Amino acid sequence: MNHLQNETSPYLQQHAANPVQWYPWCEQALELARRENKPVLLSIGYSACHWCHVMAHESFEDQDTARVMNELYVNIKVDREERPDIDKIYQLAHQLLTQRPGGWPLNMFLTPHEHIPFFGGTYFPPHAHYNRPPFRSILRQASDYYRDQQSSISQHNTSFLETLRSVDSLNGTGSPTPALLEQAANEMLEHFDPVGGGFGQAPKFPHCSSLEFMLEHWFRNGQTDSTLIDAVMVSLTKMAEGGIHDQVGGGFCRYSVDDRWNIPHFEKMLYDNGALLLLYTHAWQITEKPQFRQTALGIAEWVMSDMQSPEGGFYSSRDADSEGEEGRFYVWSHEQLEKLLDSAELDIVRTHFGLDRPANFEGYWHLYVAEPLEHCCEKLNMDKDRATALLASARQKLQSARSLRIHPNRDDKILTSWNALMIKGLAVAGRVFEKADLIASARRSFEFLISEMWVDGRLLATHKDGHSHLNAYLDDYAYLIDAALELSQTEWQTSDLVFARQLADVLLQQFEDKSCGGFFFTSDDHEKLIHRPKPLADESMASGNGVAAYSMARLGHILGEPKYIEVARRVYQAGASSIKKFPSAHSALLTGLQGFFQPPRTAVMRGPESSNWAKHITSDYRPDLITLNIPVDENELPGILAERTVESETVAYVCTGGSCLPACRSIEDLVATLE
Repeated sequence: MNHLQNETSPYLQQHAANPVQWYPWCEQALELARRENKPVLLSIGYSACHWCHVMAHESFEDQDTARVMNELYVNIKVDREERPDIDKIYQLAHQLLTQRPGGWPLNMFLTPHEHIPFFGGTYFPPHAHYNRPPFRSILRQASDYYRDQQSSISQHNTSFLETLRSVDSLNGTGSPTPALLEQAANEMLEHFDPVGGGFGQAPKFPHCSSLEFMLEHWFRNGQTDSTLIDAVMVSLTKMAEGGIHDQVGGGFCRYSVDDRWNIPHFEKMLYDNGALLLLYTHAWQITEKPQFRQTALGIAEWVMSDMQSPEGGFYSSRDADSEGEEGRFYVWSHEQLEKLLDSAELDIVRTHFGLDRPANFEGYWHLYVAEPLEHCCEKLNMDKDRATALLASARQKLQSARSLRIHPNRDDKILTSWNALMIKGLAVAGRVFEKADLIASARRSFEFLISEMWVDGRLLATHKDGHSHLNAYLDDYAYLIDAALELSQTEWQTSDLVFARQLADVLLQQFEDKSCGGFFFTSDDHEKLIHRPKPLADESMASGNGVAAYSMARLGHILGEPKYIEVARRVYQAGASSIKKFPSAHSALLTGLQGFFQPPRTAVMRGPESSNWAKHITSDYRPDLITLNIPVDENELPGILAERTVESETVAYVCTGGSCLPACRSIEDLVATLE
């Protein structure tokens, strides 16, 4: 019997009709494995994962394969987005066992009593292919090994647990130095692709944390290192022009399969787009390049129209596949375009998006910027204003036509951490571009999280169909503190800062490693698993420890609360040895560390003209500045903000670390002080 019918995860629901006797991760399944002494086949994926779908169709929907699985294993299916705690453990286990990075689908074979993996891999084909043995053969071999090699497995279990413990054996006595910042920046530049942008070769991921670190490092080093800023701007330009960027509907796919960003893996994830919205907004602040503004607002428009629930929370992802084919929703034929566009529109689209070149995706065209608009104008003997107008009208027609297609499936669960990333991106973009609808969208999501995910003084991780559940993780708390602080800078509500402080206190009480510093990924009262990770390096998202330290330090400076600044120091101390081994893998930690070596400035504005003052100073890129525009009728303020009193005229209180300057009494005085 398949036991997934009542699960809330769309990914688990996708497998609820499989002939495999799937269980969710639960005590019932683990007890069955112990009682029958059957190894566990743990399969981890997510709903937008293309290769997860491929393996499901090839193997998990196949009666003969399911028969072998049901006979030999207790089969457990996990959504990595709902249970990142389990995913982190077994991705690390896969890396230790195979000496290769993992991915999804992840299929791990576990002992029934200790839940320790003795074999594993990612995608397994149904027949020998891709230099991989067939899945049914793997199933039988792994079962035979477990039955016949108990002595070897027992020795393996002992050594494996020792290895896991050694991975996070941090003594908390390190002391990171500013030299690590330079080392990390140099490592990133070594891997930078000056032609295609980004880092390394295909497949290419955006690596938003690295780009954010490079921007902030450039700023704090006096904006003199052009190699850093150029690398970021080339990367963002190439991504915006590439097919990883949805040229019709806005937003970005998860990664590109080629090194020029032209052909993506078509799934769209909320977390990528939240981080990219922030990056493109920062890039526009520095350059005022129209392309960056357009790209940022395109992300915002897509997420608000396609990914925000009626209740306010943001959904998780859009699938790569529709109608059983990857990318079908996004690609075009010449015949389709000729029917939709007039001759002038078709000329500019054909030239700009490379339709005069060979088809680039299975006989169809996936759009990317093949020729800059200026070159198109020269080729077509057309002025830029007319070309821009034609391109805009063509995009509108393409978007309208595409909206009638069968859409890729949407994973409609709402994740706290991913929503927090989008809240931050929308809050910053709304503030910088003066877009009230973006700010309102961020506020709706934030209020949804407080209403549905904050229960009895603790966060929950996921929500679907009116039901919130699962203890929240480090990322949920850390990202949401960060989002609350950005909302506080965008539109002041005292309750936001009070909530941020409550979240921070739960982190301190339930997640901090009191002996060595840093934060565990799970709370003290979380389900006990074979390992309790303390993640320091970035993965597909910024490290929870990095974001926690960054936001805790900023909260401490805003409130004048040394305990929050001290806990950030302990995170950096705990992570020092890990950072030294591979600095550029710890971008989020190092971004916060820059603010630790050079404490942030706070500018608190109060008075009748405070809103205009705030707009004036938030248009520039100042990552070291926290700007709070507090209305004159707010009297019950937390911490040292209570000392920022209202006077008859508008004043701004500027502090750096624990040192404050005389109040600024004109906008000119404030700008001069900040400069």
